[in-house]
Amino acid sequence: MAPVLEFPINVGRIDDVQELKKARKTEIPNRFVRDMAERPMLAATTPLPLSTSIPVIDLSKLMKGNKEEFHFEILKLSASCEEWGFFQVINHGIDLDLLEKIEKVAMEFFMLPVEEKQKYPMAPGTVQGYGQAFVFSEDQKLDWCNMFALGLVPHSIRNPKLWPTNPPTFSETVESYSKEIRKLCKDLLRFIALSLGVGGNVFEEMFGVSVQAMRMNYYPACPRPDLVLGLSPHSDGSALTVLQQGKGSTVGLQILKNNTWVPIQPVRNALVINIGDTIEVLTNGRYKSSEHRAVTHKEKDRLSIVTFYAPSYEIEIGPMAEMVDENNPSKYRRYNHGEYSRHYVTNKLQGKKTLDFAKISPKNSF
Repeated sequence: MAPVLEFPINVGRIDDVQELKKARKTEIPNRFVRDMAERPMLAATTPLPLSTSIPVIDLSKLMKGNKEEFHFEILKLSASCEEWGFFQVINHGIDLDLLEKIEKVAMEFFMLPVEEKQKYPMAPGTVQGYGQAFVFSEDQKLDWCNMFALGLVPHSIRNPKLWPTNPPTFSETVESYSKEIRKLCKDLLRFIALSLGVGGNVFEEMFGVSVQAMRMNYYPACPRPDLVLGLSPHSDGSALTVLQQGKGSTVGLQILKNNTWVPIQPVRNALVINIGDTIEVLTNGRYKSSEHRAVTHKEKDRLSIVTFYAPSYEIEIGPMAEMVDENNPSKYRRYNHGEYSRHYVTNKLQGKKTLDFAKISPKNSF
């Protein structure tokens, strides 16, 4: 939720995909139809065997396991961040009732009449409110998704006019949920630091007052899921992203692994964690942010709730000294995190292209 565009942009007509579903039209509006190269090959994206699927980290073994359990889990965490940039975390300590409550209020919000939801509009070029983010032109392809996003911490990034009064428990539930997710992010970053062999509090001390934002995504069923994307391919600009997938939802999240889109099968009561661009830069590429996307389903809707956790906008970011040596020179420049956040939210989602902002260009060779 960094500074946004300061000049007017024309995004054209953006249809509400829930309203399109209600109209029961079989023809998809052209702005949602992807070019051939971007279309999801739904039949070809089969889940990986269990032995090669996204790792599952048991946080309780890191928090209070014995020495052997801790060592095993730290090694697994390191491999997860290095090889996947994603993992699912179980025994995360967040009350399951709270997970159900946030899902309930999110669903209640999306089920409101469209006129009610549009009282909290996401203005063109911004990333808070109800609508579609990352749209910057009238001919840009759109995602088959309705979004509702809010800035949370620090309070200065909040827009009180965008916090709905209906459902009545929305704000209270978001506040409780966000506090628990913030604690989880701090714990995970502590163990990620330990897995790198650096001090456990290095990220906490470096980040200042960490920025936290959330986005609720609603993907209605689509009559032609082979033509559309729920969410365009991208990596996240955050340090960590926490994804809660709606209970009973279809498999929608896919990760690009070895040039193949891999569907992520949800683990019961787990949260999906992914490494953001910020951690890739800080670790000088040892832990990489992964490109991911969302696909839709022909018959079933899908809900997800995403939290983004990142350094303060005032912080300068660059590879940590421990991650750079003669054999592994710095791949990224130092930059202000607020500038990168601005760059990220004012460009359309396009794979890992936004990370070019931070990369050091290779020297010309003759």
